[in-house]
Amino acid sequence: MTMLALTLLAPLLAGLVALARRRAPEAIALAGVGLGFLAAMAVLAGAIAGNAVQMVLLGLPQMPLRLVATPLTAVLSAMVATVAAFVVVYAVGYMRSDPERPRFFGILLLFVAAMQALVLAGDWITVLAAWELIGFSSYLLIGFWHGRDGVPSAATRAFLYTRSADLGLYLGIFVLIGWAGTSEISATLAISGTPALVAGLLLLIGAMGKSAQVPLQDWLQRAMAGPTPVSALLHSATLVAAGAILLIRVTPMLPTGALIAVGLVGGVTAVVAGLIALAERDLKRLLAASTSSQYGLMLLAIGAGVPVAALLHLIAHAAIKSTLFLGAGVFQHDRDSTDMDAVAGAGRARPLVLAAFGIAALALAGIPPLAGFFSKDAILAAALAAPGVVWLAPLALAGTVLTGAYMARALRVLWQGEAQPVLGKGMGWMGAGMAVLTALAAGLGFAFTPLEHLLEAELPPEGTAMILGLLAALSGLVLGWFIQPARLMGPVLPMAQRGFAVAGGMDGLVLRPSLAFAAACEGFERRLLASQLGLVRILSLGTASSAERSDNRLYAATLQVGRMNLRLGDGAENTDTHGIDGLIFGLVARTIAAGRRLRLLQSGLIHRELALTVMGIAVIAAVLLILPMSS
Repeated sequence: MTMLALTLLAPLLAGLVALARRRAPEAIALAGVGLGFLAAMAVLAGAIAGNAVQMVLLGLPQMPLRLVATPLTAVLSAMVATVAAFVVVYAVGYMRSDPERPRFFGILLLFVAAMQALVLAGDWITVLAAWELIGFSSYLLIGFWHGRDGVPSAATRAFLYTRSADLGLYLGIFVLIGWAGTSEISATLAISGTPALVAGLLLLIGAMGKSAQVPLQDWLQRAMAGPTPVSALLHSATLVAAGAILLIRVTPMLPTGALIAVGLVGGVTAVVAGLIALAERDLKRLLAASTSSQYGLMLLAIGAGVPVAALLHLIAHAAIKSTLFLGAGVFQHDRDSTDMDAVAGAGRARPLVLAAFGIAALALAGIPPLAGFFSKDAILAAALAAPGVVWLAPLALAGTVLTGAYMARALRVLWQGEAQPVLGKGMGWMGAGMAVLTALAAGLGFAFTPLEHLLEAELPPEGTAMILGLLAALSGLVLGWFIQPARLMGPVLPMAQRGFAVAGGMDGLVLRPSLAFAAACEGFERRLLASQLGLVRILSLGTASSAERSDNRLYAATLQVGRMNLRLGDGAENTDTHGIDGLIFGLVARTIAAGRRLRLLQSGLIHRELALTVMGIAVIAAVLLILPMSS
């Protein structure tokens, strides 16, 4: 139980110390993620040994907070801890010259702690709290360099896009708790029928926002405004993974209708985001679109009814995508840009970094014996064995072909071009972080069979899927290396470069209306403030212009509305205090007094009780004798 708590307390406390102390943030961050990594490994070892651990904490009435270490949550926690630890190692070198290092490492560790709380949560209240903390800390991380052009808008866009979809998560959880009568996740997964369908579709909406699924994928590409370690962590095992993790955990509850919707959203995203990645002119934005596409493949596997296939790809993708982003960060350091023209040939000057990037790229494409080969086969096998094979399998194969195409294009750009001299500052830490993650991207696939046994899950037969997947991956690599996107995509290219936005996309539906409403509220508030200042000026000078008189009338009307609301509030308070409360408390007082009087009749003395009984019988007998005589 101590290790379970330490998985999230270690990074949490280290983050708070880094923010408060503001000295030696690198050492504090390394200690926090290192201790959290060891604790997560200990929890995983306990789960492998069959020791299920649960920690129950105080929460809402009859709804305690829970942290649980089941085989699934222990695996997810180990994944988060591993990627976070080596991204922090990389960040020590990457951020070495940034004066705001304490703020960076503090927020980054708080983000890791929130993600650990999410994956280990055993109740929906903890899920909501962790979900909110993840959204808030990711907003701070994306907007870390808030003084640069475009950074605040990128952070705001990410926040608004995901927040608009979070409404689905809230409503879905309310349905689950209301129907099951408990906030415990394992208990709510037993519901079925219409409530399960409604809750499943609502949770899908929440997952679409966090995992950047169509049509909510645009924010993820714009989130590249943050430092590279942030991108590596957000796109691999944390923020974007949250949606897929949510759906993996609730799959046992999802009825057929919800599974169809999940698979359709994932399949469409795998193809649409893959086309966007192929059309990109920026290396980090290409990787961001790729993230949406790969999580689309995970949702496709969930929709096929095989969540373990999605989990395997989630784990492989965490190591692969973090390696790719960290490699892109090295090239960005060298060329001060991630534009395709700027980084052309950057890999020639960094052969070891290019080798690591190439291994991860081939792993993502699905080339054996790298990790992505095994996880992609699992997804294709799930699609081929699903009832919706007619539409799931083509979408999965198309997504695989596109993965090979855009990764081959990235490799070609990095290889072809002129090498330039580079500096080696910070490369020791950066190289160490990349080396471990590259090794995981290459060799994790060999751990998938024991993992399936641990989770007591079984994959569909993979013979046909293996052949089709390898052919699709090789075809994509050949197409992406030898054919330029303009020829390969034809008339689809301009639409892909616009992100397939229709009528302004989600910017027109969510972002601009929200920002316009916020600006209107700010303008109204400024007018009120100006009116108040104008009133003060009039009182002091005795003069006013026509515009000031108009503003003062607005201010006076607002004050009048405020006074009326205060009077209504006072009236409601008086009615409640002297009316309803007086009536209720008066009734209670009279009931208590009546009870005291009645209690006097029960003295416990037998002779007195007998005397009262005789008196009562006498009165009844007299009444019975008198009534016949009167009649």
